[in-house]
Amino acid sequence: MAKPVPKTFINFDNTEIAFANKSNKELIRTSRLFKLMSNSMLTKLLSSGGLLAVKFNLPFARFAVKQTIYEQFCGGETLLDCQAAIDKLYENNALTILDYGAEAKSTPEEHDEVKEQIAQSIKLAAANNSVPVVVCKLSGLADNELLERLQNSDVISDADQNAYQKLYDRVDQICQKGNEFGVGIFIDAEESWMQVTIDRIAIEMMSKYNREKVIVYNTYQLYRHDKLAQLKSDYRKSQEEGYLFGVKFVRGAYMDKERSRAEEMGYESPIQKDKPSTDEDYDEAIKFCIENYKTIGSCCATHNEKSSLYQAELIDQLGLDKKHPHLNFSQLYGMSDQITFNLAEAGYNVAKYVVYGPVKEVIPYLIRRAQENTSVTGEMGRELKFIQREIKRRKL
Repeated sequence: MAKPVPKTFINFDNTEIAFANKSNKELIRTSRLFKLMSNSMLTKLLSSGGLLAVKFNLPFARFAVKQTIYEQFCGGETLLDCQAAIDKLYENNALTILDYGAEAKSTPEEHDEVKEQIAQSIKLAAANNSVPVVVCKLSGLADNELLERLQNSDVISDADQNAYQKLYDRVDQICQKGNEFGVGIFIDAEESWMQVTIDRIAIEMMSKYNREKVIVYNTYQLYRHDKLAQLKSDYRKSQEEGYLFGVKFVRGAYMDKERSRAEEMGYESPIQKDKPSTDEDYDEAIKFCIENYKTIGSCCATHNEKSSLYQAELIDQLGLDKKHPHLNFSQLYGMSDQITFNLAEAGYNVAKYVVYGPVKEVIPYLIRRAQENTSVTGEMGRELKFIQREIKRRKL
């Protein structure tokens, strides 16, 4: 008779564990920041004015941004700066995924610089057991307009073909270095009008480097109605061709932009009709990947407590090793500590996505964090609720 599986119990309400790595001073400062960000008018002003002022070197702008929103959501300006955050996370049983935050670069020189930064992060990861993965964002390795033309043009010019080959070579060199040092590479997702090119490159990199272990992971945005089917199709291809499949699944970060563009240009929006549809596909992706964990290395990248608990329960129900390298969770640095550290305390593989880079370079990332923390999903309210609960528990 099969031994009954004990019910998974993870208390995401345990703020003592969630904020054990924060001093009283840090906790109060974080509370003040999130209170400010809960004001949508202030956040819009910050997004359109305060952050952009950094680009124009306005007096005190860089200092103000760095001491507030940057410090909350970024690990540092350099890899060396990130080491303190990496060590602090590891002390609390959480791993680090390093992400050089530069986006939307336009010149070959800038693209090569981003490639070099990612190469350096791979070397640092190889020297740190606490850093299993680094991020490769193709919008930092090629001109975004090129990615869009490659996807949407019937005829590709010689110049674009040459530029594509340079992009391909940059990604290949990054994945080769990841393979050499045993460091995973997360290829991030972008907007739908450039994603096909990214998917094609990611699958080719998997085929090349995932023969013995999962090195390369593609990202699937489940707020798109076509992505669950594509994930399963891409997996079948990996089975047919004999390589391991790497997948990071997210809900998605460009919903408003996607819907606006579809409406303006008169095509069907790629976004799900409603949030329950996204949630259903997301949890189905979790189930599919966990049930095929021997040949799929996956990362459940979410701030959704229900989905996080669902994956943890599946791992336990199937009697799988919580520390199996194919079974992973992640959240963004500076957010959802109640998920990260309670999962870590329970013994699961969980990491923080630690973005780093000069303040100017990570402005697009910071704008997204500010905007999503005032969105109708209530992200801000949840963050602040947990922080204030811990402040009350500590009697501060």
